[in-house]
Amino acid sequence: MSESVLKLENADIYQRDNLVLSKVNLDIQKGDFYYLIGKTGSGKSSLMKTLYGDLSLQRGTGAIVGFDLKKLKEKEIPFLRRKIGIVFQDFKLLSDNTVFGNLEFVLKATGWKDKEKIKEKINEVLDKVGMKSQYYKKTFELSGGEQQRVAIARALLNDPELILADEPTGNLDPKTSLEVIELLNDIHKSGKTILMATHDYQLIVKFKQRTIKCEGGKLFEVEQKATV
Repeated sequence: MSESVLKLENADIYQRDNLVLSKVNLDIQKGDFYYLIGKTGSGKSSLMKTLYGDLSLQRGTGAIVGFDLKKLKEKEIPFLRRKIGIVFQDFKLLSDNTVFGNLEFVLKATGWKDKEKIKEKINEVLDKVGMKSQYYKKTFELSGGEQQRVAIARALLNDPELILADEPTGNLDPKTSLEVIELLNDIHKSGKTILMATHDYQLIVKFKQRTIKCEGGKLFEVEQKATV
């Protein structure tokens, strides 16, 4: 029995008062990996923001990790975000804090109390992203790629049912972008569900996954052409 982690039906996506995507239908099952592509201004970011509660869903229906997006209340947003991991283009790390401190901050904010368990969890996620040996560094001392690895580790902290990656390679050079995508692919292979917005077509060709596209106010699945 497959399980929907994210389902939108006839959903209209607005950016303020502008309708940017109309009648969106999307069903992402547990264990899927989707790329979300489209030009700047095509609605990718607005769709992502609707999914993590930054923009409200005004028309149509939407459910994500057990939350009804149509009925989502302000006070429920933190609980929604505990069940999804969000990776942003600009990392959104606390720059004057250490790698460990950044992750500890999130765990404490989401109700973790036991010091030993916090330490164990942080070591576990840093190990997954290859940053365990750098736990003591301030994040401003890290390269862009290392900061994004820490941001991915942060997204994994509460064992999310879905990872939303919004242009995670947008600020990285091609080599580092490749490493970040390899990391996300490994995380996907371990059973995580991922929706990743990107404009980097090189990566999509290299690491083939299902692809959906925002264009002309619509969202549709793109057939991957076989590359010779």
